[in-house]
Amino acid sequence: MTIEVKVPSFPESVADGTLVTWHKQVGDAVEAEEILADVETDKVVFEVPAPSDGVITSILIEEGATVLSGEILATLDEAKAGATPKPAPAIVEERSPPATEAAGNSEPEAFITPAARKMIEESSVDAQQIQGTGKGGSILKEDVINFMALGTKKTAPTTATISNDAFVGERPEKRVPMTRLRKRVAERLLESQSSAAILTTFNEVNMQPVMALRSKYKEAFEKKHGTRLGFMSFFVKAVCEALKRFPEVNASIDGDDIVYHGYFDIGIAVGSPRGLVVPILRDAEQMSLAEIEATIRDFGARAQAGKLSIEEMTGGTFSVTNGGVFGSLMSTPIINPPQSGILGMHKIQERPVAENGQVVIRPMMYLAHSYDHRIVDGRGAVLFLVAIKELLEDPARILLDL
Repeated sequence: MTIEVKVPSFPESVADGTLVTWHKQVGDAVEAEEILADVETDKVVFEVPAPSDGVITSILIEEGATVLSGEILATLDEAKAGATPKPAPAIVEERSPPATEAAGNSEPEAFITPAARKMIEESSVDAQQIQGTGKGGSILKEDVINFMALGTKKTAPTTATISNDAFVGERPEKRVPMTRLRKRVAERLLESQSSAAILTTFNEVNMQPVMALRSKYKEAFEKKHGTRLGFMSFFVKAVCEALKRFPEVNASIDGDDIVYHGYFDIGIAVGSPRGLVVPILRDAEQMSLAEIEATIRDFGARAQAGKLSIEEMTGGTFSVTNGGVFGSLMSTPIINPPQSGILGMHKIQERPVAENGQVVIRPMMYLAHSYDHRIVDGRGAVLFLVAIKELLEDPARILLDL
């Protein structure tokens, strides 16, 4: 029986995609749910799974072609599938990891929960390198997420990667097509600069109070919550509090109307092999520091693996970007439309500052707040950034809502 392999259904916001990679060729035997091809849209990459076991009999769409939702990409023949039955998958009890090896002197294999195993298989992670934190050393889903967030997973090269070996001759050049994501980012950046009156105000924050608090409680925090305490959660909390005080910064323009949002969906800029993506922390004001940290780490790991969904990158009322992780000392971030503001974090650097008439060395960070001057006046923009500075320099205010 001939089975059609079709493009996955796209959300309404996605018109078409590009077939970027075929993982199988005509004549290859495949199993049900095995990934056959990748279709890239301007937001995410969709994987095309095999609908059943079989052998690929034809490929109708070549790499690089534009495809529509539901379009037929290939056909496979179920009758040519191997007749040898596959062994039934072992049933894994999630609650009771094996305590010891039954025989032999080798180390027992680490127990992996079903959710963790699925993520390991999807992300090509070496399970032997993951430190399990569950009972008896079992590997949990959170362990896989944390492992990938550390950057130790295998990262597949992208089509835009250019090695030095690619350049030959005295005046070498190489032409590489822009990915759909890169095109979309370029379009949105031009849209932002051409449609909004963007200004940027700067300030600096003494990070010593936050660093001291983090140093004091980081071990207890990680032990209790299973995630590391970083700086981003403090910034997100400070941003939410400042947005409550200056609602125009959390607003957007829709035609001739200004829409004031009574919720705080904070976009977090994350780098990925395909380019910059901005997943959203929904209702960030209701999240704890631990929830913020765990969610951001999850975003980072899944951005590297290309597993973020369109829904997770849609919307947002304000954004935060951290160029400091790459060494940036100062920058002017560009607003993500239709938002009216974005906060830029930068590198923490020890600098001499004046305190009470004395010159002291403090870990300082420059902050940049880009805003749409059509909605936000200069006074509100400056005071918004000052509020963030004051909250970070006295982090007890965040907890006490002061």
